[in-house]
Amino acid sequence: MSQLLEMLGCQYPILQGPIGELYDPGMVAAVSEAGAFGVLALGFVSDLEQVKALVGKIRELTDKPFGANLMISMNPNNDQILEILYDAGVRVVTTSGGSPKKIYPKIKEMGMQGLHVTLSAPMAAKSVEAGADGVVVSGTESGGLRTLGPESTNFILIPLTCDMVKAPVVAAGGIADKRGYRAAMALGAQGVQIGTAFLAAEESPACQAWKEAIMQCGDAGTVRVPLGPMAMRAIMNPKLKEMVGQGEDFSKEYNLMNAGQAWRSGDFDLFPAGAGQVSALISKIRPVKDIIHEMVS
Repeated sequence: MSQLLEMLGCQYPILQGPIGELYDPGMVAAVSEAGAFGVLALGFVSDLEQVKALVGKIRELTDKPFGANLMISMNPNNDQILEILYDAGVRVVTTSGGSPKKIYPKIKEMGMQGLHVTLSAPMAAKSVEAGADGVVVSGTESGGLRTLGPESTNFILIPLTCDMVKAPVVAAGGIADKRGYRAAMALGAQGVQIGTAFLAAEESPACQAWKEAIMQCGDAGTVRVPLGPMAMRAIMNPKLKEMVGQGEDFSKEYNLMNAGQAWRSGDFDLFPAGAGQVSALISKIRPVKDIIHEMVS
């Protein structure tokens, strides 16, 4: 058994990638029930009663291990959230969006373990030095928040990180089937984190328009959208296509705080549909169980 599987306690080394406001207990439970590691996205949930309700609902739906993602700089109640998670039997979290130095002392104090999400090998090494028990490395193929600077693809980032970090490495980005899964393992990762493929799953709470945008996305159909000090990978649409090349900052046109409303309604002129480059490989909506079992077959 790998260090990662020992840490997670699940059957397969596959983590659910947390996505914005899509904190659906049914989706988390479906991932865990299929043998992978469901992850509840709590980056935008600061109401402690809501956290308790979400975690409690997952516990009603599954007795399998699951975790949660905490965004370090976005949520002022992470310490209290960790206590709620611990009381519910959660022992592993993922962290992102800030310095791990701010949260890992509390994670260790609670007797929990954590995997920190990074976009580069040097930052992965610093995360482990700061107390992370492992890292999720997210190549430039990935959806979600990105940097504005140069980034490596996973064919470079995964082995580079594995050479620098003596802790479990989880690969994120460009993985939707057994080919990507096997490639990540061959490059040295102990597991994978799946975002876009689960986003388009049958159980996903994403609106139908979002799922259809993923399935209709072709080769080179995503773009990094600059949003002030950061960027986000999203699916190209007519409005976005007109804007690309016209400026270096789209934050006046797109407010990240509108993402939840846009993604629930399918209004991608309000904010574009986030997704990774792997969208080009996704052509149908499938149950979570089928995605996972094909991946490990």
